[in-house]
Amino acid sequence: MIAKKYRLTEKETKKVLHKWKPFFSYWIVLNMIKNDYDYNRFSIVLWWKSVKTSIDRNFFRRRFYDTCSNKIIDNKVWFDLVFLVKKQTKLDKKDQLSILWFDKDLNFLLDKYKK
Repeated sequence: MIAKKYRLTEKETKKVLHKWKPFFSYWIVLNMIKNDYDYNRFSIVLWWKSVKTSIDRNFFRRRFYDTCSNKIIDNKVWFDLVFLVKKQTKLDKKDQLSILWFDKDLNFLLDKYKK
């Protein structure tokens, strides 16, 4: 998990979703906006249709924060990043294929953001 200062609140997440610059992958959308802090902040939106249980939702949320903690880098420009999992996406922690594409799309978007 990452420190609380690197996470966006619900109000800040909504702000990013309204004023956003998107990057797309097949199953996840990255919305970003510049912030005034000296660090990046992250958030993920998992639809209730995408996960069956709160256990699955927490599993993918923790996996997301672990991945983002490894990708926190020094930049000259800092962003608020919101990852939006598309509604038609079905996530299941018992399905290895689901976990693999989640990690793949997440890493793709984080690498795209760095450029």
